[in-house]
Amino acid sequence: MSNLMHLVVNNYNELLESKKDPMVDSWFLMSSPYPIISILCFYLYFVLKLGPKIMEKRKAFDLQRVLVAYNFYQVMFSLWLCSMPFRIGALDYLMKNGCSIGLRNPFTKAVSIGAWWYFFSKIIELLDTVFFVLRKKQNQVTFLHVYHHTITALFSWGYLKFLPGEQGVVIGFLNSFVHVIMYFYYMVAAMGPKYQKYLWWKKYMTWIQLTQFCIMLVYLLCLLYYECQFPKALTFFFVVNVIVFLYLFSDFYRKAYQKKKAV
Repeated sequence: MSNLMHLVVNNYNELLESKKDPMVDSWFLMSSPYPIISILCFYLYFVLKLGPKIMEKRKAFDLQRVLVAYNFYQVMFSLWLCSMPFRIGALDYLMKNGCSIGLRNPFTKAVSIGAWWYFFSKIIELLDTVFFVLRKKQNQVTFLHVYHHTITALFSWGYLKFLPGEQGVVIGFLNSFVHVIMYFYYMVAAMGPKYQKYLWWKKYMTWIQLTQFCIMLVYLLCLLYYECQFPKALTFFFVVNVIVFLYLFSDFYRKAYQKKKAV
């Protein structure tokens, strides 16, 4: 028990004592936690209460063109995020330095810039739920959906603000790659009924997401096993969050597809 407490205290101190780049504080939404907390509080209030109440006696909005354009944007933006590690030489840098990378090094600035754009993408993705509400698809506003969007936006901010580490390069790349596939699916789905025949792979979307989380978990556990010199507080957080997502997405897949087969 004492060892566990010692580990918690050490990682808490690591979080608080990390010397943040003051440049990050000057970036949009990064100077204080109040803007991101306000955005997320309004998001939750709108998608869970205000939005459904406003739409209760209204016709669902026809957002087909908006959704096609929005999902096309998300595909292109996710592709751009995927390309960032290659453009800044991140993967080559990680391969050469391996576990010897510390928190503060010449590569930190490039990682932080990429992390801000990743965080920005999570703010834009909150519109996914807003569109569900405006289209009166409240059944799709599930706990998994809302939790995923809220916690990802919040901790993307916290990652950049308090403890940016090179683990985020791999995590961000994997997540952005999956989003390329996911938003492409949504774009085709939004194009109308005549394109439904091309969406036979719908159930494999969850498999792709689960595979992503498994790869992330293996990667993070390897960092801990080989005692890489990455910020351990960040690694532990990623591990816990990935396990939670694995459970939630597995439960969704079981309810959505396996139960249907049984029926």
